[in-house]
Amino acid sequence: MSMNTFGHLFRVTTWGESHGPALGATVDGVPPGIEINEEMLQHWLDLRKPGQNKYTTQRREPDAVRILSGVFDGKTTGTSVQLMIENTDQRSKDYSEIAQKFRPGHADITYYQKYGLRDYRGGGRSSARETAARVAAGGIARAALDQLLPGLKITGYMVQMGHRKADPTAYDLSEVANNPFWCPDAATANAWADDLDALRKSGNSVGAVIEVTAQGAPAGLGAPIYGKLDTDLAAAMMSINAVKAVEIGEGMAAACLTGTENADEITMGPDGPIYSSNHAGGILGGISTGQDIVVRFAVKPTSSILKSRKTITLDGENTEIITKGRHDPCVGIRAVPVGEAMMACVLLDHYLLHRGQVGGAGGTLAT
Repeated sequence: MSMNTFGHLFRVTTWGESHGPALGATVDGVPPGIEINEEMLQHWLDLRKPGQNKYTTQRREPDAVRILSGVFDGKTTGTSVQLMIENTDQRSKDYSEIAQKFRPGHADITYYQKYGLRDYRGGGRSSARETAARVAAGGIARAALDQLLPGLKITGYMVQMGHRKADPTAYDLSEVANNPFWCPDAATANAWADDLDALRKSGNSVGAVIEVTAQGAPAGLGAPIYGKLDTDLAAAMMSINAVKAVEIGEGMAAACLTGTENADEITMGPDGPIYSSNHAGGILGGISTGQDIVVRFAVKPTSSILKSRKTITLDGENTEIITKGRHDPCVGIRAVPVGEAMMACVLLDHYLLHRGQVGGAGGTLAT
């Protein structure tokens, strides 16, 4: 059993620490013949990398990915793909003052309680820097999906920062690339800028909610009970650093609906079933319906803040701590491409599982 691996047929194992020499991923189960190169993967990493604007950590990492194995003449060979990203801008001295203290809200204390030691330099494996490896692996998954399911499109965006929510009636996905918050609502993005400026200058932080959708996913992905598509999507999103909640479709709000409101009515269209709504988030009984797959996850506020907080030392003494260094005032901003990558990895994994088990035996609805 590996504690650093996720996936069934398409399996990703990440390795490395925030302040080690490098981090990366070993990706198994990649179909052969998928066109891939470092430039293609770099596109996705550039969307996640730090220091791109004043609203993210000012750590300057190029996040340059190298493909060490599994690709020949620009195509995957069917063997494991090894990816490496070197760390070049570590400032471990920023963390020397906390070597004997536990940071509230961080995994410092639980890592120590479990392993008897901890890497205090940026959190080691608990650092969000680990997600760079996932984004690189997600780039491979996207390339495979582009070839196997060319109609599939994965899009992530931020829908809430703190108490302020984006207006669903004003969503315009073309706006997502026009602001540093991945927000589909331009007016809300402007308000978030003011909110985050004030928080950043005060040394505080804030949480966020990210939504990731997959358009064009075929019906039939997933399986009943333990192989549910939404089970694996929830686990994938929940594994992202700082994520504290995951919703599929209507999510927690489904508890406020009646049965007549929640049921997505079905009629027959010229090309197959048509659903009147999508409260289910594109998944019924753990299996995709062919509608948009909709996942949301909540990211807690960054725990490293320039505010004095009570804590204890390794010796069990009461003390206070201020976490210095370079940190995201809203880590949710850089979580958007990570959520997209995890969606891609899970969908490719389930497509390969479906193809291997069912092939073309699925039911066809006559028109």
